[in-house]
Amino acid sequence: MKLPVLFGRTPKHQKFAFEPRFYDPQKEEREERNRRIEQELKNAENGSVDGYETRIKGSFHSARKRSQASSTDLKAALIRIGIILFLVIFFIAYLQWGNKAMYMLLVFIPFYAWLKFKK
Repeated sequence: MKLPVLFGRTPKHQKFAFEPRFYDPQKEEREERNRRIEQELKNAENGSVDGYETRIKGSFHSARKRSQASSTDLKAALIRIGIILFLVIFFIAYLQWGNKAMYMLLVFIPFYAWLKFKK
């Protein structure tokens, strides 16, 4: 038999309330375009054309950045290729000579550090 509760509430079961969400990219794009057009019309009514010049400058600047291959990307690619080549050569040497390749690596590391940090 259940006793009545005077100073509290009785716990009830939790309900499962799941609302599925759907993503429609065309609808998102349409809403963004409508919002932008409404903003432009509101600005045109006020007589201001804010934002046009900065958007044009920004788009030309970003397009120029995309079109040019930067030298840092080339340097990073060359370093990556060099490291992969070194690891492949070291692996082949280890298979060929065994532990002697490890000792050659221990000799190579200080030599590389000396070449890297000498001025």
